[in-house]
Amino acid sequence: MQKVKLPKRLDPVKSANKRSDYRGVILASDMPRLLGMVAGVASEIDVDVKFAKDEQGLTYFQGRMACSTSLRCERCNEVFEHPMDVSFCFSPVQGSEEEVEDELPDVYEPVEVDDHGEINLFQCLEDELILSLPIVALHAEEDCKQKRDKMSFGKIEPADERPNPFAVLKELKRD
Repeated sequence: MQKVKLPKRLDPVKSANKRSDYRGVILASDMPRLLGMVAGVASEIDVDVKFAKDEQGLTYFQGRMACSTSLRCERCNEVFEHPMDVSFCFSPVQGSEEEVEDELPDVYEPVEVDDHGEINLFQCLEDELILSLPIVALHAEEDCKQKRDKMSFGKIEPADERPNPFAVLKELKRD
């Protein structure tokens, strides 16, 4: 199957009614926030998205994304490859009404639609990729150039023992 570029904005309800199924790519250059958080990203991000309605009549879209990113190791400051494979499942909601979000089943993540009932698909998927990044980027210990025995962490000096300012009140209580 040929890889195609996905639409940036779309109406999830109309797509669910048509049971649309998108398989394509998003260019890494279309995700500037992700590019700012990593050392590099493969030029294309593979995406599969399926729009449907569940038994309750709720519109949802689910799928997966896969790409290869380069992260900078926090220990040795070297760049290493980090493959990402992210699954997602969203349900569109109108506005940021907490009542609507509370009624959604836990399997769906709410995504807000604009005044025209559309979503920015690239932005939703970029958010998911950013959330899937590791909190602290580290090599595996055996691959890292900074070995455990060469790391120094320093010594913590003991805190000054200051008298308790409320000790005087304790003396007053005894009387």
